[in-house]
Amino acid sequence: MPRSRAPYPAEFREEMVRLVRAGRTPGELSREFEPSDQTIRNWVNQADVDEGRREGLTTAQLGELRRLRRENRILREEKEILAKAAAWFAEETGSTPKQRLGS
Repeated sequence: MPRSRAPYPAEFREEMVRLVRAGRTPGELSREFEPSDQTIRNWVNQADVDEGRREGLTTAQLGELRRLRRENRILREEKEILAKAAAWFAEETGSTPKQRLGS
């Protein structure tokens, strides 16, 4: 699903986290700036995880997980394309491809 706007810069998110930790509420910041109060709360929670104050996946771990899921999806698609191509070539040449163990 496309985003309605570009992501906020990291410096802006860090400043919002700093302001919340200095005593401002996410609701106040939401009224003063554009992000919703829930978005600001999410940034504070993720900063807590990244700094080891809270359990969860760090930003780096989430990025790696997204990358691996994307890579996995691409590999599955490539495998499906190769299987269809092998079946098509086998049909065209009249031969049957040998099955490998564990496939």
